Amino acid sequence: MTLLRKKQLSTITVKEICELADINRSTFYAHYADQYDLLTQIEDEIIEDMNTYLTTYRFEHEAEAIKMTEKLLEYFASKLDECKTLLSEHSESSFQQKVMKVTQRFILKNWINMYELDDAVSEYLSSFIVSGGIQAIKMWMYNDMDKSPKEMAELINKFVHKGLSNM
Repeated sequence: MTLLRKKQLSTITVKEICELADINRSTFYAHYADQYDLLTQIEDEIIEDMNTYLTTYRFEHEAEAIKMTEKLLEYFASKLDECKTLLSEHSESSFQQKVMKVTQRFILKNWINMYELDDAVSEYLSSFIVSGGIQAIKMWMYNDMDKSPKEMAELINKFVHKGLSNM
């Protein structure tokens, strides 16, 4: 993450990673094929944690959705440097796409059924919600988390469930 904050993944060498981590190259290659494999494993670990958070909550009531969103924001806050780096506009990472895919699948499974929409509309709606949510979370992280996770969760859920008409 330290190197990714400074330069593109394609310009980071295994030698640089090993020097920074104070390990030798053979130790690195015992665990990873290259710097891309290392990044993929970091991303996948965060996505797995997200899946764990998302599967612990059910969304039949708005209060439960707010609590889950708050917990997810707390998770992002606990991994702030990693998430800011991986969600950066300059990142070569596929992390944002992975986050979108997991979250969209989860929304399709839990939220959209509440509104009894057909599949085509559900996909468009979940994509819209997830994209906006991720952008709001990115803005929140880059604004030094100027709102608490609870305040952000309430704001995101208000956008989703009530839209602009009740702002």
